[in-house]
Amino acid sequence: MSPGPFLASPRRFLSTVLVLTVLGCDILPHKGDTEGEQQQAQWHTSARLVVDTDPRLTIIRLRAEPLDSAHGGHHLMLTRFEFNPTPTLGDEYALSVALDLGDVRALRRATPYSLGSQIPAHATVSCLCRPLRADSVRGTFTMSQRGIAQIYGRIDATLFFTAWDDTSRHATYRLRQRIDALR
Repeated sequence: MSPGPFLASPRRFLSTVLVLTVLGCDILPHKGDTEGEQQQAQWHTSARLVVDTDPRLTIIRLRAEPLDSAHGGHHLMLTRFEFNPTPTLGDEYALSVALDLGDVRALRRATPYSLGSQIPAHATVSCLCRPLRADSVRGTFTMSQRGIAQIYGRIDATLFFTAWDDTSRHATYRLRQRIDALR
């Protein structure tokens, strides 16, 4: 008696599991992704986002202030991406992004949420350039997976900035890639 058409060999079974794992976990980059390297990844489960601005030093700090969930604490994701577009010195920059996910249990997987309206978002840029202050973050965040200690998804956003000393000068940065955070 010959094996039926649905009988899988161990090699076929292993290759199918491997392909589904890689595609299902969103490990590989997508076409058009930015090439930032995520250096910081924090997931605060019950906190409030604090945006500290110091115009004298032209800096903005993003941080989480711990709260308990009974007092309105939200789930926050604080991340930092570093970019080096060319091998020359001086064009490196870093983008820090803070997402206020609210009650993360209410977010559905594979659903794009609008940054700025559905998910409050803030960003800063560090570069060897004219000091910039944040204007807004526009785009989407799509949660791929939420576990006990890790949350990850994809961000597709444009970050808008204005020069501290000249409001007519603007800069935009693109961030489109996997984003994750750990507790």
